[in-house]
Amino acid sequence: MRTYTQLTREQRYQIKALLKAQHTQTEMAEILGVHKSTISRELRRNRGLRGYRPKQADNLATQRRQRLNRARIPTHHWDRVATLLCEHWSPEPISGWLAQEEGIVISHEWIYRYSYQNKRDGGDLYKHLRCQKPRRKRYGSNDRRGQIKHRISIEQRPKVVDSRSRTGDWEADTVIGRTGGAVLVTLAKRKTRCSILALAKDKSAKAVKEVLIDALQPYAAQVHTITYDNGKEFAHHGEIVSALDAQGFFAHPYHSWERGLNENRKGLIRQYLPKGTNFDELSHEDIWYIMDKLNNRPRKCLDYKTPNQVFFGINPPVALAS
Repeated sequence: MRTYTQLTREQRYQIKALLKAQHTQTEMAEILGVHKSTISRELRRNRGLRGYRPKQADNLATQRRQRLNRARIPTHHWDRVATLLCEHWSPEPISGWLAQEEGIVISHEWIYRYSYQNKRDGGDLYKHLRCQKPRRKRYGSNDRRGQIKHRISIEQRPKVVDSRSRTGDWEADTVIGRTGGAVLVTLAKRKTRCSILALAKDKSAKAVKEVLIDALQPYAAQVHTITYDNGKEFAHHGEIVSALDAQGFFAHPYHSWERGLNENRKGLIRQYLPKGTNFDELSHEDIWYIMDKLNNRPRKCLDYKTPNQVFFGINPPVALAS
């Protein structure tokens, strides 16, 4: 099977001679050892006003190749992508946000390719990507953590919570650092995807309860429901809902998709706090930094706006650094 190659200048001079000898395109292709469509395309694209001339045809073909080889995406657009990657934005939100806010069209696949090419060139942009290694699916068997008293199943949660149509429905969880040390209490608002993070001194139900109430107290008027996982740190859920005048519900064991927002948020937090991190060494400034990054990160489900844009109308700081 023949493979396509560019015609050389010598072959173009041969074409001129064969035209003059009144050979057909099929005959010329046979003589030059190319497909007849190559001859047809050459005569159609590289013919001038004075007919087919080899030198002119070769120049036209060279100019066309140079135009095609020119970068489709300008360097300053890639610089913008690199800036957003360093803000720990994922390629898909970067793609959607740039198209919507700045009129720059770059697919998320191209951004991934750019990141990995940068890695091959010795760069470190890939380190800002969320996923650094393949995940392993874990299969649970029986729940051995015991039952939380007076827990109310997610099956009894109002249907309006599923629709995300109102502000005031939250998901709560914890992120564990070094065993026996401080834990991070995470709260995510289902509608706007806003995040609140706070440190508890340990994973005890009392410590988590106190931190969770303190974190949500300023927003008490906007707390209607809280959905928890089945960790024993939420055993004092009754005191939490009483303090906030809200309802509390528990997802089914090993049904992480029932709290998909918080599970996703935990994955984002692990970019900043890998497993095994000693949370006792974290300052309030560290927590606020992470929370600011999460709430200023565009979300596809928010039409590539950030939680802060949706809830407070505040544009991400990086939008000003163009």
